[in-house]
Amino acid sequence: MSEKAEKPLHELLSRSLVDLYVGPESTHWILHEKLLCHYSPFFSSIFYGKDKKSSTTKAFGIPDTEDAPFELFVGWLYSRALRYPDSESDIGPLLDLYLLSTRFEMEALGADVVETVRAWYHNNETYPGLRRVQYIYSNTEEDNPMREMMVGAVARYLTLSERIPPHWDRALRKNGQLAVDIIRSIQEWHLEGRSVPDAREASMDRGRAEGKVGFSATADQEGESHSGDASESAPHEEEVNGNGQNGTV
Repeated sequence: MSEKAEKPLHELLSRSLVDLYVGPESTHWILHEKLLCHYSPFFSSIFYGKDKKSSTTKAFGIPDTEDAPFELFVGWLYSRALRYPDSESDIGPLLDLYLLSTRFEMEALGADVVETVRAWYHNNETYPGLRRVQYIYSNTEEDNPMREMMVGAVARYLTLSERIPPHWDRALRKNGQLAVDIIRSIQEWHLEGRSVPDAREASMDRGRAEGKVGFSATADQEGESHSGDASESAPHEEEVNGNGQNGTV
């Protein structure tokens, strides 16, 4: 759903206010009705109805929403800006904010969150951890921008890794849709045939490098074939940065 054209903030700060009660503790927020309804078709339908005229309803409860992401939502509503994450722990509230943008039908907010999360992973040379990806998959539908960004990053990480970390191996075996989406993401790279190894050629090892257990081995399986050198084991349920080092989750 396309959003309305931009308007100066002062035109949206009308005298009419609405009361929102958020979370299990019913945290009380007083927001400008016109501003809220301008950016959110969801709230517009609640406070204006189909006739687009202001209704007598001036209060609404959102008990299943946490305070932290809603506070980020209010900050964006009045500033049209998001604070850049200080650490990976700040990604969680941003993902919750993204889910709010979907619920409130706010494409511009959703796009800003995707861009902020993407920029943080890129600038810190790291990739989304499994639990972040699983959280988005369990709360979104197909063809979702955040899904596409995350699965594209994971596709690059797994393609460039020497081994599949055990936790990713287990997840891909259980979640067939995630595995299919990773393949689709790789297809979107439109690689030239000559840059991709051809297992049909007689000279190819078909994924089995010398001294390795085999292409089907995961990091922990392959580690068992070595003499216990800890440097050969793959990272566990942690993020991995672009330099092959462990990050934090």
